[in-house]
Amino acid sequence: MDFQPDEVTRARSEEVRAFIDEHVLPAEPALEEEVAATPGEWTTRPIVRSLQKKARDRGLWNLFLPPGPHGVEGGLTNLQYAPVAELTGRSPRLAPIAMNCAAPDTGNMELLAQFGTPAQREEWLEPLLDCRIRSAFCMTEPAVASSDATRIETEIRRDGADYVISGRKWFATGAMNPDCAIFIVMGKTDPGADRHRQQSMVLVPRATPGVTVVRPMTVLGYDDRDHGGHAEVLFENVRVPADALIGGEGDGFAIAQARLGPGRVHHCMRALGMAERALDLVRARANERVAFGGTLAEKGVVRTWAAESRIDVEALRLLVLKTAWLMDTVGNKAAMTEIQAIKVAVPRAVERILDRAIQLFGGAGLSQDTPLAGMFAAARSLRLADGPDEVHLAALGKAELRR
Repeated sequence: MDFQPDEVTRARSEEVRAFIDEHVLPAEPALEEEVAATPGEWTTRPIVRSLQKKARDRGLWNLFLPPGPHGVEGGLTNLQYAPVAELTGRSPRLAPIAMNCAAPDTGNMELLAQFGTPAQREEWLEPLLDCRIRSAFCMTEPAVASSDATRIETEIRRDGADYVISGRKWFATGAMNPDCAIFIVMGKTDPGADRHRQQSMVLVPRATPGVTVVRPMTVLGYDDRDHGGHAEVLFENVRVPADALIGGEGDGFAIAQARLGPGRVHHCMRALGMAERALDLVRARANERVAFGGTLAEKGVVRTWAAESRIDVEALRLLVLKTAWLMDTVGNKAAMTEIQAIKVAVPRAVERILDRAIQLFGGAGLSQDTPLAGMFAAARSLRLADGPDEVHLAALGKAELRR
């Protein structure tokens, strides 16, 4: 068994680490200043545009999209991209978007690359790859238990040469950004079909009559304003041509599952990157902060926290890398057990690591003076995003008991 990353992975990781250390981390205060200077404004900040140019000049662009018929030059496999994704998690607000590797655009681009028609790829995938536009994915609904994706109620009705969409979505990531030009909407085309064949996906341009972005949604008080936030979106008799359908009628559920697989690896590796950033802060704080006659690093409880956090990171990194390797070698379906396992285990562990870091920092850990509180909110949200823990545990447990 060889744990050594291949040459491409090592080279890309070194390039990304240098880019983040030299340009991204030093730019975090500038982002804070730009957001504070434009309160109430949903936009891509100038510092992000500047970093994007630097990333493109270095070839650190769209690395998430694997090589293939509709891949990109320089794209990486899941296993090669996983360490890169972890590095971007060290600065979750800036690094992914700087390299055009931010959700939900990554998943939407993968979806269009895999299932879109040539015309759909030309109209929407190419500008997304170029970051001339942003996108949103509209699946979750406020009126039904979205943990069961088969229960969505949004209607997609065929009417002659068009589809007509009616429904309400929320937590549509990125939809508040004015650069968000296209929504991928999941709804029901045939409520009478088999429960996994009722759903379809359609492309809905933002400017289509009947589309209303109702309000931004917050996550533990954070609005993710610098990225484009999460929105509630209303679709009222929205009419799009029939060629806006992605795949065929009834393919929506299967497409959603295919879309979420790689995304879960990305989320988990970025979360481990957040944990590493937290541990960097913990080491510095523990070795310089004095209380009760000595540094915090001398306290037994702090040493225990540090040890447990390191064990969690090392163990789960290996599990995520195994998952990525399986996805590359045997496919997403055969890797489902590992995908479900990391989706549960990583956010829980990272939440614990961040909680300990906040405790170590005291009031400062809860404040805007460290990135810990924002990262904690992000880690906690991952226990719901792409399916709550309980759904994955139920499926994983069922499979385990049938082995």
